[in-house]
Amino acid sequence: MKRFSVQQLEVIKKPFTGENPLHHKKRFWIGLGVGGGAIALGVAWSSFESSLPDTGDVLTLMRPETLTIKASNGKILQQIGPTTREALKIDKIPKKLIQAFIAIEDRRFYQHQGVDYQGVGRAIVSNLVARDVVEGASTITQQLARMVFLDQERSVWRKLKEVRTAQKIENGNTKDQILERYLNLVYLGEGAYGVADAAWVYFTKPVYELTLAEMATLAAIPPAPNEYSPLKNPQVIKERRNLVLKRMQEGGFITAEEADKAIASPLITKASPPKRLERFAPYFTEYIQQELPKYVSKQAREVGGLTVETSLHPEWQESAEEAVKKTIENTGRGQNFEQAALVAIDPRTGEIKAMVGGKDFFKQQFNRVTQAQRQPGSTFKAFVYATAMAAGFTPYRGYLDSPYKVDGYSPKNYSETHRGWISMRDALISSINVVAVKVLVDVGWEPTIQLARKMGIESELKPTYSTALGASEVNLLELTSAYGTFATNGTHTKAFGIRRVLDRRGNVIYNAKSKSERVLQEDTSAIMTWLLRGVVNEGTGQAASLGDRPVAGKTGTSDEARDLWFIGYIPQMVAGVWLGNDNNKPTWGASTTAAYTWHEFMEKVVEGMPIEKFPPRPTELEGRKPQIEVKPIKPRSSYSGPIKTDKSDNDEQTQTPRRRRSRRTYSEDNSSNETPRRSRSRSNTYQSNSVQSSGETRSSRRRRRSQEVQTQEVPTRTYRRRRRSSQNTDSQSQQTQETPTRSNRRRRRSSQNTQSQESTPVRRSSYRRRSSESTSSTSSTSRRRRRSRQTAPSSQPPAPRAPRREYNSAAPPAPPAARKDSSSQ
Repeated sequence: MKRFSVQQLEVIKKPFTGENPLHHKKRFWIGLGVGGGAIALGVAWSSFESSLPDTGDVLTLMRPETLTIKASNGKILQQIGPTTREALKIDKIPKKLIQAFIAIEDRRFYQHQGVDYQGVGRAIVSNLVARDVVEGASTITQQLARMVFLDQERSVWRKLKEVRTAQKIENGNTKDQILERYLNLVYLGEGAYGVADAAWVYFTKPVYELTLAEMATLAAIPPAPNEYSPLKNPQVIKERRNLVLKRMQEGGFITAEEADKAIASPLITKASPPKRLERFAPYFTEYIQQELPKYVSKQAREVGGLTVETSLHPEWQESAEEAVKKTIENTGRGQNFEQAALVAIDPRTGEIKAMVGGKDFFKQQFNRVTQAQRQPGSTFKAFVYATAMAAGFTPYRGYLDSPYKVDGYSPKNYSETHRGWISMRDALISSINVVAVKVLVDVGWEPTIQLARKMGIESELKPTYSTALGASEVNLLELTSAYGTFATNGTHTKAFGIRRVLDRRGNVIYNAKSKSERVLQEDTSAIMTWLLRGVVNEGTGQAASLGDRPVAGKTGTSDEARDLWFIGYIPQMVAGVWLGNDNNKPTWGASTTAAYTWHEFMEKVVEGMPIEKFPPRPTELEGRKPQIEVKPIKPRSSYSGPIKTDKSDNDEQTQTPRRRRSRRTYSEDNSSNETPRRSRSRSNTYQSNSVQSSGETRSSRRRRRSQEVQTQEVPTRTYRRRRRSSQNTDSQSQQTQETPTRSNRRRRRSSQNTQSQESTPVRRSSYRRRSSESTSSTSSTSRRRRRSRQTAPSSQPPAPRAPRREYNSAAPPAPPAARKDSSSQ
């Protein structure tokens, strides 16, 4: 055991106060400095290590503010931010492309552990000799660490973090994993991230079709993507490409012959936009981005790497876009509308399966499915009738369709005609506006608006009489979703497009849950479906029919045909179509066009889909228990006028305005083929004849009037027999008159022919004067014929029958000449 002297013990007891204190010794301060430095270094290292990112998710971590939107089958609809559209596995990347990057970026990639110290020394020497930065010292692993975890700041601290992060990446992953991640993330200019996107941007090829020279070109870009762009600086990148080929030869990756051949080849590019900028279903993806903040926090969106899984069905989306495009191209110009929109929803889950918000998203991003507020027209009548059915009304309840005025408001039927008493069912099938307003008066504003809200209408609904006819504006998405309530037998599920949201590590941070609510009783919904099936089978929506498959729906047309609608459904799908103009300009079309567009879309959707039947209509329509309490409106004044016309409803709502105008023009006189000019001429001739014949005898005027009556009636065979019998009776009772022999009848017919010839339309004024003279002559001739018949014996043979005149409709008839009657000779 070592023994200390008294002096040493005193030093130990009093280290800083004795004869030889420690702080007077040099070794003390050296030791103190070393110890303090070690402690400080340990603290600094601990702090440095804690500041390094977690490299465990280097293979899945995305850059900040990146977003990927996928369809229901996993297809990428859109990618936002600095990311690749096509991530390749290492075995799908050509071997020579991998070797090209290794040869120029990190020739000792398979030998180092993240940092190539030999490469650092070599780069320093090369750069000093060249007096320029001709070679970098960062390995592929270091570049990956910088791309994923760090920024582009140039500082010693950032370089130290890069080195240490690269070492951690090497410790936790294989070389192939590091290479695969790097080649899919490296920025290669012109908006291309990864070798797959770059091959498409510069050469419009997939990577497996690239030549050796093209592979070397891509490997030459990373140090300066803008300067080495093949599209901007082809000569500069060509020199860099040749350097890559020489390095590949030096590394033994290619032969000298292959290198010389590739160097001698020209640089040929074929530019294409980056695939990551491509957007499938752009209106839908834009809608998803607008909905995302409702379910994901701002911080999670800024971190990036989010993957949004949606409900979109790619094949049905293509069918929807094709149907809209076909409608606009084929009928848009002729019917004066420029825009169209379509949305399809699974009514059982609420998932949006297809969405087309307009003609061209890249020209105008306004989504007419979700953002356009338009008047729904007669499609809103379904909510009025559903309220009545829920209140216990029977669909055969009768209403008077006649001119109607309530509190100063006068609804007009689209056909401008009235049908008298009509059932609610027939009124809905024929879309009678007057009846819809009367039903609204009976059930009330409040119950109707409340039911519409429960069924999915979120827009403001005004308590006015015109609400029954769709005066309050709604959007296509909510209207289509509301009709889905009928398809699910009274259960409403809110429409949505986002199924799940995953963070950059693949964790689910949002999962959609369908919320269904019973809105209508099953019997009420079944009655409404039965009514709306009648609209498709025998009413205004027949263009939407799908053959043997049951379809229900309703057409709608707003004032002056500014909006054309059809909302239809089958048990598995509900879809809505809108046609119109953004500037609210009237169209020349009809709701039939919207129904046909719906048919074109659904015809492809239902291919391979099993046919399902709607629930049967209740057998008892009367005496049902009310589900809704009605609150009838008490108008200050109401008036139902007489029906002016009792014509049958020809359902003009499905006709274009041009056809309606034509029908109104020619329906005034369907039995006449005369032109307006000839009609005016005939009227003038009749007036002239009336003036000229004012000097006729009373009997002649009586005969002429009877002949005019005869010409207005249809001379059927029965009518002629009755008239002849009446003439025989008159002759027997009045002996002073002649016996109605065959010759007399012939003379009477001849006189009638003459009178009809006198009323034939003419064109010239001189022609009218001759016709007037002929009329006077005919009157005097009639008097002479009557006198001769009274004096002549009854056995005299009958006078010859006047020949019938044949008139050519293409030319005016010849003017009638004054004939010499045989009786006057």
